[in-house]
Amino acid sequence: MQVIDKDLGSFKVHLIKTDLFKTITMKVMFHTPIIKEDITKRNILSDILLTSSRKYATRRDLNIKSEELYAADIYTSNQRIGNYITTSFILQTLNDKYTEDGNFASSVEFLHEIIFNPDLIDNKFKDEKLELVKSNAKIALESIKENSENYSIIRLKEEYDNKSSVSYRMTGYLDDLEKINTQNLYDYYEKMIENDYVDIFVIGNINIKELLLIIKKYFKFRKVKKRKKSYELDYHLPRKKVKTIKEVTSNNQAKLAIALSISKLKDFDKKYSLLILNIILGGTADSKLFKEVREKNSLCYTISSSYSRLDNLMIISAGIDNINYDKVLDLINKILDDIKKGKFNESDISVAKEYYNTLTESIVESPARLINESFSEKILGVDSLEKRKENINKITKKDIIRVSKKLNIDTIFLLEGGD
Repeated sequence: MQVIDKDLGSFKVHLIKTDLFKTITMKVMFHTPIIKEDITKRNILSDILLTSSRKYATRRDLNIKSEELYAADIYTSNQRIGNYITTSFILQTLNDKYTEDGNFASSVEFLHEIIFNPDLIDNKFKDEKLELVKSNAKIALESIKENSENYSIIRLKEEYDNKSSVSYRMTGYLDDLEKINTQNLYDYYEKMIENDYVDIFVIGNINIKELLLIIKKYFKFRKVKKRKKSYELDYHLPRKKVKTIKEVTSNNQAKLAIALSISKLKDFDKKYSLLILNIILGGTADSKLFKEVREKNSLCYTISSSYSRLDNLMIISAGIDNINYDKVLDLINKILDDIKKGKFNESDISVAKEYYNTLTESIVESPARLINESFSEKILGVDSLEKRKENINKITKKDIIRVSKKLNIDTIFLLEGGD
């Protein structure tokens, strides 16, 4: 596997040459510091750009062109990465070796058309296209409570710190949706193209010299930009008293979500020790939470924990019956206290390390995961796979105990099930 990074001034290119896949995947990422009021607009923009373009007036025209390019697939995604929002345009197409010469270059031209030549009238998006996209978005936003697990996490984060980007709903907001029109959406589109940081990732069995020529032909940005804001959020000031919020849902099953604040950690502990602690706590079916709360005491349907390094936040999520709320909370507190007191085995650490190493080994099986890996290393400052494996194996029981004492339950959100 050959990895090459090129700084082209106004944007950066990251190339991964490998013969592991028959496809070539290109990911064009636009990043900017996140603003809450722009999230909905960003979602609508990425959706409307996939409905048509200047050259392809309908979605059907886009589909026909995609089929002509041997089913080249183009899609978008929006996500919050710490303090930033990232809009990605992803192209996946077969290598020319399995199609015909020039197919990849034509696919990149097609991607360029979708990104840079939107379907406009009088320098605005078309009313009928926008209304259709907004109508679909409204339906999705109005049904947000239907996925009770996701909703409980959203509400937990809002209660945890409503002034931080961790609380922002990446699904968007109904109030902001109503404010979007054809003109301000196009103005925002121009702002994104002009001002966002841009990184382009390509993975596949590529000719690097030819690929760079293709990229330089179809991607041109005027401004040279330097990232001034960190992706990582500031540490959350722990509460003196745990905050508990309850809402009622019509679902039979209740959803419990718990935010654990993290006191300031050394870099090694943040990157590694807390990662292994999370796996031991609730990261797998061998975890303390799963075994104790679900298997041994039958107090929940599901339970797990997750850790976000950029957000400096750990979350425990469980599906429970209302009647078991106090018992589940007491048992979670006991499990956390036991870990802080060192009441766990060396085998727990070994199993967690093995699980982590298995996950890292599977990264090479997916173009998307390899691109995410490259992004994490190049943009977020994550260590290389080799170094991570080396450092993970250094973690001791003392490390786990030390970082566990930096965790404190901060906010509890219970979405109570209906009777």
